Parts: sequence; structure tokens; C-alpha cells
Amino acid sequence: MKGDYQDLVDEISALLGAPATLENRDFRLIAFGAHDSDSDGSELVLDPVRTRSILTRQSTAAVRSWFEGFGIARAIGPVRIPAAPEAGVLRGRICLPARHHGIVQGYVWLLDQEPSPDAGALAAAMEVAQRIGVLLAEEARAGAGLSREFLAVLTAGRGRQQDMAVAALRMALGPGEEGLHAAVCVSPWPGEAPASVPGAAAVCVVPRPGAGEEEPGSGARGPDGPAGPGRRSLAVLIRMRGTDPLAPAMTAIARLMPRGAAGPGATASGAAGAAGATAGVSDPVRALAGLPAAWQQAVAAARAAGARPRLGPVAQWSAIGPYRMLASMAEEALDDPAARALLGPAHPELARTAEVFLDCAGQAGRAAAVLGIHRQTLYYRLARVEQLTGLDLDEGEDRLLLHMSLKAARLHGRGQRPAPPE
Repeated sequence: MKGDYQDLVDEISALLGAPATLENRDFRLIAFGAHDSDSDGSELVLDPVRTRSILTRQSTAAVRSWFEGFGIARAIGPVRIPAAPEAGVLRGRICLPARHHGIVQGYVWLLDQEPSPDAGALAAAMEVAQRIGVLLAEEARAGAGLSREFLAVLTAGRGRQQDMAVAALRMALGPGEEGLHAAVCVSPWPGEAPASVPGAAAVCVVPRPGAGEEEPGSGARGPDGPAGPGRRSLAVLIRMRGTDPLAPAMTAIARLMPRGAAGPGATASGAAGAAGATAGVSDPVRALAGLPAAWQQAVAAARAAGARPRLGPVAQWSAIGPYRMLASMAEEALDDPAARALLGPAHPELARTAEVFLDCAGQAGRAAAVLGIHRQTLYYRLARVEQLTGLDLDEGEDRLLLHMSLKAARLHGRGQRPAPPE
């Protein structure tokens, strides 16, 4: 399909005697023609907007808004856009909307030049743009089908239903089903799934179980973590390539998370949908039948990133330590009655003291230093913890039970404990 786009873009470039670029309706670059020299032998001057589009394969929201102000989304013929040096547009543009059944699917862009293309050449170029619109619409339908099959795999019950969903996804992916894949979870994701994500084979929005469940990074945050209603998550199926298999996943997350949240290279694209979100990346899997387990890994990693700031905002399943085991257990099994009183809103300092003490492997001096309190104050608080829980902190199994309960509460957003210092 990508080769088809390139051939059509080259055809338009030849018709109009000017290099063309093709972007989808989200202003993501799909193909671009060669940039030849001017007739006098000097190099064709590219303005910052065009250069950025080619190098980063997308335009900024401000650039998109500026161009859309000329009515390109409604146009049925070529649109001339004048130069605007103050906006970084040093040369005028000709936009050819690529439409299908009255809906714009993408845009072919050319730098306006002298002599300007005649009406006959523009009409011929518009016919090619319409063929591009058909291809883009077909690809969008195929992508929607992939998203449905991907969602079915992630939400199907075990057994025959899941086997059938995996078979349907395998067929929809075609040759792309071979090789390694990873699942990415971005949570919360209150909006619709983006039309495209770099490196993604499929994208869908997955409802999270438990309408009242609190999610990492959702809405306002209390001392212990997020507060608010349950959210949906964005699921992304990533094809692994090259010597650094996780690079495509991190690139995709950088496009989905707010600027700076996913590390160097993150952009503002998708930030409105992922504000306050955390992301998790699964281990790669070779067989599509492993995707449900990979999705659970990605969900657990996103939750861990929200529970422990040092892990987030993007966490890999392989790096979340004890949360791998805690996330795989049933939530009701982790709600141990011994810890309920301690996890209530009346005892946030006692709960935090117990968690820091256990994180420090029971070393009183180290725990007191982390908490910034006197050792005798630490002993007093630990005695209160034993009274509330009925547990003996000199016993290894009691320590293990309490530590697991505290970590599980943090993972699932329960309690009002301030996060331990990172």
C-alpha cells in the first residue's frame, strides 16, 4: 500500500512539475516526492513547516489549525494558500484534497511556484488525488477491522472464544502476523482511539472492568494516588523490529503521551487524550495467542507506573519487580482483613511508616532516616501498627503479609497513604 501512495505522489509531481507530499487527514506524512533543483541550478528552498513535516513525519497542531482555516477539509478542488513567513510558511502552497464519498481522507501538498500549473494539469492531478482518497479510505476500513479483531482478542474469555478471536486477528494481519509483537497500555484514555500510531499494527480502546475502579494517573490525585471513576485504556499492538525490539513501542508512546512524559522525543500529539496518563509495555511475544497475557502485563506495568513514581510514567513489565506478581493475583484475595484498619483514612502516617520500614528490609535506622523521624518514634508507630493489624513484625510471614497488602493497596489505588520517598 505504501508503494502505491509513493507512485501516485510521484505521478502528481510529474504532472505539475513540482515535488509533492501526501499527508493523511491527521497531517501525518505518508509519502513525499524528490526535491529537485530549481531551473537556475540553485537548491529548492524548504520552509520550516515543510522541513519538519518530512523529518518528523507529522505537523504540529498549530500548523494544522492554520491550514484548515483555508477550508481544505471542505474543499472539492485545489486550494491555494499564500506564504506566511510569520507562521514559518515561507512559500505558498497548493493543496489537493484527497476525498472519497465526499469525505476528505488526506491532502496532497505542493509548493506554489512560477509559472503556476495550468487548469488542465491541476484537473489531472485532482483525478490522481481522488485515487489516493480511495486507497486511504480502504486502508482506514482495514484499520478499523484490525482494531475490532484486536479488541476481541483482548476482551474474549478463555477457551474457544479466545481461539476464534486470535484466528480472526491472524487473518486480518496477514503476513504482518509473523514475528515479535508487544502490547502497550496507556491509561486512562478518555477519548477515541487515534486514527494512526507510528509502528502500530492495531489500536483500540479497551473498557476497564469495575466502573468505580480507580486508575493510575486518572483525574485528581490524593496523597496515595489517583482519585476518580474508572477509565478506559488505549491498547496498541506494536510490531517489533531491528536490534532494539522495544524502540517501536517507546516511539509510539512518545506520540501518545504529553510532551516530556515519555522521555526525549515526546510530542504534544495525543496529549489531550493522555493527560495525566501512565503507560506500560509488555514483554515481546512471538505467537498471537500470547497477546491476552501480554496485555495483562502492559496493564500491570501502567498501574505500577502510577503507583510508584520512580517507575513511571512509562514502565516495562520486566522492570516493575513485585508488582508483576501482585497484579496477576485476584484483587479480592489481596484485601486481607488484617490490613483494613491500617489502610483506612484515619492512619495514613502509620501505613506509610510500615511500608517504608518493610521497604528498608526491617532496618530501623535506615527507615527512620528515610522518614525523617527519631528511631523511638519509629518504634512507637510500629507498635501501633501491630495493635491495629494483630500482626507481629518480628515474624517473617507476618511481615510478608503486611508488605503485600500495602503494595497491593498502592497498586489498586486504595488508602490515603503518601507515597514513600523515591
